Amino acid sequence: MLALCCLLVSCIRAHAGDAEEIRSRARDLGIVIGTYASGPLNAITDVAGVKVGHTTLISGQGPLKPGLGPVRTGVTVVIPRDDVWHKKVPAGSFVLNGTGEMTGLAWVSEAGFLEYPIALTNTLNVPRVANGLMTWMIGHYPEIGITDDTLTPVVAECDDGRLNDIQGRHVSEADVVAALDSATSGPVKEGTVGAGTGMVSYGFKGGIGSASRKLPDKEGGYTVGVLVNANHGRRPELIVAGVPVGRIYDASSSAAARAVQPGQSEGSIIIVVATDAPLDSRQLTRLAKRAALGLARTGSTARHGSGDFILAFSTANIIPHYPEDPTYSLTHLSDAHINPVITATVEATEEAILNALTMATTVVGRDGYKAEAISLERLREILGSRTR
Repeated sequence: MLALCCLLVSCIRAHAGDAEEIRSRARDLGIVIGTYASGPLNAITDVAGVKVGHTTLISGQGPLKPGLGPVRTGVTVVIPRDDVWHKKVPAGSFVLNGTGEMTGLAWVSEAGFLEYPIALTNTLNVPRVANGLMTWMIGHYPEIGITDDTLTPVVAECDDGRLNDIQGRHVSEADVVAALDSATSGPVKEGTVGAGTGMVSYGFKGGIGSASRKLPDKEGGYTVGVLVNANHGRRPELIVAGVPVGRIYDASSSAAARAVQPGQSEGSIIIVVATDAPLDSRQLTRLAKRAALGLARTGSTARHGSGDFILAFSTANIIPHYPEDPTYSLTHLSDAHINPVITATVEATEEAILNALTMATTVVGRDGYKAEAISLERLREILGSRTR
């Protein structure tokens, strides 16, 4: 059954533009990143208890009518574990470049933990998505703000205005609640889905990508999972498995063909790292910084106009909500043994970004703007003997 689920995720057939596209994950194209093995799903949900949900909104076509459409957007949620309000997870964050927003990071930094789901969406929809998170949380914990504490939701954004009527703020509270209610610990949908619906990365259609690494028992046996919303980079920057694919990709194309896919936006990327390694907030902040190295391996230089936000959490320990006892115990991985977890994070981040590209489908958005999916045939041709 698990093998079937993996197959369903690793290869999809979708209508995009005027053509039907068959998409595959990087690993299924023979692109193997790093040395560590992936988890069974090769996704953030390989970390036990983590769930991911999406609501995808696609409607309308033609000229932009602000507030009405066309709509190419959505919301993606990551739930660290069931009842994370009462069983908080240690967390840390890192802002590589701050031209963007991930709300709630001040409290994560101060408290050292995460106590609610994470939501990803577009820039102008942040307040509505925050409302949706609060509505869902209050529905599950009715005493919030009365006899219980209040909350400061974590909502991360990328700008999907090239394809989407972003002024319309089309993601509703109900859409957020639906994504949370439908979140699952199974295979993660990737590419043109949820918050990734209107994203463009390295001059190609981008979006949601995920990957994981499972360390061998001798190195702790821990799992690291990553989920990204890729909306960053210019085409000439793209590197795949060490090959400058972005510079080679259009080499045989006409100038006219290149002109319709310039990839000039500096964009943003959101990276969520999950692990079952017993790390504290300080160590998770270090891990979040290392995810930036996985981003760099795909060619990004975190340009001035890019918003690169990274949040990392661990499910290994429970931080109680209102503990009766003045002390509680946490298991703690020694820094002397953290290097394999760091390497796994870098590898999983790099592969998650590539999965976002190879799983995304071509999308025609507002005013006829067409974000082409990267050609898998051309990618295989460029990589040649490097794939296996």
